[in-house]
Amino acid sequence: MAPQGTQTARYAGLLSEMAPGPDPVDDRDLEFLADLRLDQVIAAVAGQRDERDLIVGLLHRRVRDIGTLEYRHEVFADLEDRRLAQVTAAFCGQMSQVRAHLRQMSAMRSRHQRGGWFLDAAAIYCDAVRSLAAGLDEAPLASRALRAFRGFLAGYLGSAEFAELARDTADRKTDLAQVAYLVRIKGPRVEVSKYDGEPDYSAEIEETFERFRQGAVKDYQVSYRTWPTMNHVGERILDLVARLFSDEFGALADYCDRHAEFVDLAVARFDREVQFYLAYLEYIRPLRSAGLSFCMPDVSARSKEISAHDTFDLALAARLVATGGTVVTNDFELRDPERVIVVTGPNQGGKTTFARMFGQLHHLAAVGCPVPGSAARLFLPDLIFTHFEREEDIADLTGKLEDDLLRIAKALQAATGDSIVIMNEIFTSTTVGDALFLGRKVLTKVVELDLLCVYVTFLDELASFGSTVVSMASTVAPGDPASRTYKVVRKPADGLAYALAIARKNRVTYEELRQRVTR
Repeated sequence: MAPQGTQTARYAGLLSEMAPGPDPVDDRDLEFLADLRLDQVIAAVAGQRDERDLIVGLLHRRVRDIGTLEYRHEVFADLEDRRLAQVTAAFCGQMSQVRAHLRQMSAMRSRHQRGGWFLDAAAIYCDAVRSLAAGLDEAPLASRALRAFRGFLAGYLGSAEFAELARDTADRKTDLAQVAYLVRIKGPRVEVSKYDGEPDYSAEIEETFERFRQGAVKDYQVSYRTWPTMNHVGERILDLVARLFSDEFGALADYCDRHAEFVDLAVARFDREVQFYLAYLEYIRPLRSAGLSFCMPDVSARSKEISAHDTFDLALAARLVATGGTVVTNDFELRDPERVIVVTGPNQGGKTTFARMFGQLHHLAAVGCPVPGSAARLFLPDLIFTHFEREEDIADLTGKLEDDLLRIAKALQAATGDSIVIMNEIFTSTTVGDALFLGRKVLTKVVELDLLCVYVTFLDELASFGSTVVSMASTVAPGDPASRTYKVVRKPADGLAYALAIARKNRVTYEELRQRVTR
């Protein structure tokens, strides 16, 4: 391997200019992923990529350093260039082949075969690095990370170490391409000798029998195994070939020793880290093609004045776009001293989707990804807590109300002033009066902690809790209260009005029912 110290010192990486070590992930802060359906998004983004674990880790780990997030935004912006993304993806594909070659070598018993696969891996690597460098040279790069890597790569390609690797690889490939041998098989005896211009009888046989071909015929050619391992006969033949061409195979063995670690650490790091960006952009590409917007959010670790426009639930949108459905977008805004959004409205009107969307936006913004929407200004939380309704577990001796109380109490005890809490339809198992009493207690604590919060509830009274609380409601189609628009807008809670409108449409108001009974 080429010396790493001077080369990698000039290139910090794609994830942070300061190149920090990975921060520990707080397990208690990952419980919200399933509630927000972010577990589905992360699994789909990571897919089966070679660097799946790295991608999942980065999508789990929020960052509160503005500089690091802006650093990542710049890389995302550069890779929006379709041609650059294709060049980079092709490089990652070639590096995947390199790793596959090196992994498969461990299953090979023949050292000569291992040498051949090692040589092929190095040849793919050299071509990959050169192609990537050419692509970066042609791209109008603006990000600090990619510009620094382009500079590093130019120096690496011009180094004596890479020149030696490329030259030796080409020489060995040329030498081995000249190796030609003859195999004679007679019963159990196999003879191997150098090829000396003997006729190729297979060509003569094909020419002789070509005259008898009549239309399509069955193919009787033998299909050989495609995996790289050899049986003992093949290994013995290769050993004999290596003895016949001792100079060529001796040079190959020396090559493998001298270039045992040919992959540069910075190149390998780029290959790993860039897959985080490529994977996310690949995931959102169909959504953009469907007309949905994504943006780089304006983020702050201090200001809690937040907003988003034309935003949506990412997990739901991916499913709808894949099946030809329509995605409804929404807006929201909080200005000081506003901190809490209380969402009310008819059932199945998009309230839960709005709550998930709010949490998704803040988490994705804090890992440095583009977020759904045409514009967004978001807060960087230290922790995210969610409380979504769960089905009762018959093995759990606690009742549903007790479970609700224990879970929300645990979240509020762990929350800090920089946390986000999202609650969806809690206290539904008790009376309206008790639910209202408990809801006010919870909101009092939320306001006291100065938390950003979304509270989805059937209790209209909570929407007017105080100056820090904003009322938003899911809406219905004008003139058709049974038809949901899935739009959640800033307006006073009027759940009773929805109920009355639906009753009138179905002719089940109090007056109408009374008239039917008295008839």
